[in-house]
Amino acid sequence: MYHGGGGGWHGPGHWGGGQHADLDESLGRIYDHRVVTRLAKYLLPHKWWVALAVVCMLAYTVAQSVVPLLIGMAIDRFIRGGDREGLTAIVLLFFFNALALWGAQAGQTVTLSWVGYGVLFRLRQQLFDHLQRLTLRFFDHNEVGIIMSRVQNDVLSLQELLTSGFISIFGDLLMLVLVIGIMVSMNPRLALITLSVVPFLGLIMVIWQSHAKTAFMRVRQAVALVYAGLQENISGVRVIQSLVREDVNVRLFDGVNASHLEANLHAGRLAATMMPVIELLMALATALIIVFGGAQVLGQQLLVGELVAFTLYVTRFFEPIRTLTMQYTELQRAMAGGSRIFELLDMEPDFADAPQAQALPPIQGEVCFHNVSFEYEKEVRVLHNIDLLLAPGETVALVGRTGAGKSTLVSLLARFYDVAEGSITVDGYDIRQVTQGSLRQQMGIVPQDPFLFSGTVEDNIRYGRLEATSEEVVAAAKAVEAHDFIQRLELGYQTPVQERGLNLSTGQRQLIAFARAIIADPHIIILDEATANVDTQTEAVIQRALRQLLRGRTALVIAHRLSTVREADRIVVLEQGRIVEEGNHTGLLARGGLYAQLYNMQLERGSPTPQATSQASGRRAYQE
Repeated sequence: MYHGGGGGWHGPGHWGGGQHADLDESLGRIYDHRVVTRLAKYLLPHKWWVALAVVCMLAYTVAQSVVPLLIGMAIDRFIRGGDREGLTAIVLLFFFNALALWGAQAGQTVTLSWVGYGVLFRLRQQLFDHLQRLTLRFFDHNEVGIIMSRVQNDVLSLQELLTSGFISIFGDLLMLVLVIGIMVSMNPRLALITLSVVPFLGLIMVIWQSHAKTAFMRVRQAVALVYAGLQENISGVRVIQSLVREDVNVRLFDGVNASHLEANLHAGRLAATMMPVIELLMALATALIIVFGGAQVLGQQLLVGELVAFTLYVTRFFEPIRTLTMQYTELQRAMAGGSRIFELLDMEPDFADAPQAQALPPIQGEVCFHNVSFEYEKEVRVLHNIDLLLAPGETVALVGRTGAGKSTLVSLLARFYDVAEGSITVDGYDIRQVTQGSLRQQMGIVPQDPFLFSGTVEDNIRYGRLEATSEEVVAAAKAVEAHDFIQRLELGYQTPVQERGLNLSTGQRQLIAFARAIIADPHIIILDEATANVDTQTEAVIQRALRQLLRGRTALVIAHRLSTVREADRIVVLEQGRIVEEGNHTGLLARGGLYAQLYNMQLERGSPTPQATSQASGRRAYQE
């Protein structure tokens, strides 16, 4: 079982985890009133365009429905009677009717495209904004590929519905009503004969839909797994290549892709079976009309033109049925997509700013964890009764084995999660009673592998304070010793950053992250393994940068490389979510507890010696 980061195989029968806890993959109903009602609210700002589209649809439907009548009239009244002037008039009427059809269809297409794409634009905006505001717990439980499928595929599934689907469905239903009415008014007996095939069609549709729903649900589930697999393998390609997993992952993806292919082929076969059935029933109805209508013509109970018109109306009767059948899957997919979109939009964050929350005023930097406990999953505690006080300007290092709770503790301080019990205060303010934005604006976080965004180097430094001037960007870079290497880049500060900053070294990305933190001028700094992935020489440069970054600021430093925190004001040792030791480097070594064990184990494994890391982070070193 592979656990080396992204792009792996997590166990037999599962690609990319395969479990999507919160986002459903069901197909949905043919009509979902809740979805239609919600979509209607998005259409309200475009109500006049929608009204124009409806008018165009009505005009198009009526213009189509009169064509067989005109043909029958031309045959019976003008062609058989030899009336050339009347025939010329009806030809002109055909021409103007064709112009009406063209104008109505063009108007309907243009107006619906304007409305539909406007609604889709607004939906994507809302989804993006909403995703930015959801808490990290949501992203912990949902894979990126699945979320991308929601934002992209589900919105696209509404495209056909909004740009033509709704109006087309109403137009087809109206056409059915008009055709049935015209046929009954022309010849009730022939109309009854035509409609005699409808019960058979209804029975076949009921049977077909029960199979189609399952088949198209499989397609949705399969495509979601394909997206998840693609995302995971693209994100984890470096790990995949480093472990020579390409061939294995290709075979695994082939299996997922083959399931997707089979699901689509099965759905396609089901869709293909329905069209011939409709064509067969239409041919049967036409044959019945020719037999019985022909007998009426021979008995002089029906004119030839009327028989021709009636036969054309049989075709008109089945055309909307054929169209509705073809749209069945699209409509079902759109309803399911809309349901999932609104489900996502309705999903509330695990926590939000309190109703009376106020902006956190400028702080000194005192941080207090009071009896803090936390659990990611119910009844599985990862922190237990943590009591910890950081004085303003103090540097406190968090150390301990992997899984001890260090990153969880700093995540709670940044309020990425809320405590299960206890409280966290900053300068005496409970962080649950202040706005999240005002808290994080006075806090800087530098992760182990800093994320750089698309744009230039200057854009990335300015990311946390967009109003910063170019001079301030350069000053921040100089403060953390990043200016020299930036100047050596091809375009200096205007050098584009490749995806995830791959055109920069790990140390360079870290220094840019420090510059980004210092330009925001936070009062509290969180460093999560800031020197874990760099060599000793680069670490020395980073440690000098840290002196500038942490000067006069409260710092919470996570470190596995214990030699880097020897000079910290205080070292807090965590074990299984509890504080088990606390003190300075010398005192903890003398105590001979867990810290001493971890420190000596690293020395035995050849970790950097104290001499090589004499410029380690710590309040005294930072204030040199």
